[in-house]
Amino acid sequence: MTKGQIEAKISEAVSKFEIEFMGRGPKHIRSYIIQDIILIRLKGFLSHSEQKLSENSQGVELLKKLRGMLFESSRDYFEALIKEVVDVEIISTHSDVSTKTGEKIIVITLAENLENRFEK
Repeated sequence: MTKGQIEAKISEAVSKFEIEFMGRGPKHIRSYIIQDIILIRLKGFLSHSEQKLSENSQGVELLKKLRGMLFESSRDYFEALIKEVVDVEIISTHSDVSTKTGEKIIVITLAENLENRFEK
């Protein structure tokens, strides 16, 4: 497969995860392979009630805490979905939500440079 095809498969896996474990999928998702890092950017994934909740600082804190706990509790499944696509050991996974833009960023570090698998 090409780099673009792998990136698309990663996006599909993340979308599946978001629907199954977070309650809804994003409106837009894009994955990027950068050497030994996978960067995933999700847009439009907050529900209407989460958007309303994030209108004040206490709501933002609560939303970030809740989303973080949900992600952490299902990390093993998430990483298994990604490993199934890339067939490389995952070193770590990081995630953050922007309540201002409604975006989520996930960064995955891998045990090897995935870009080396593709022709230049």
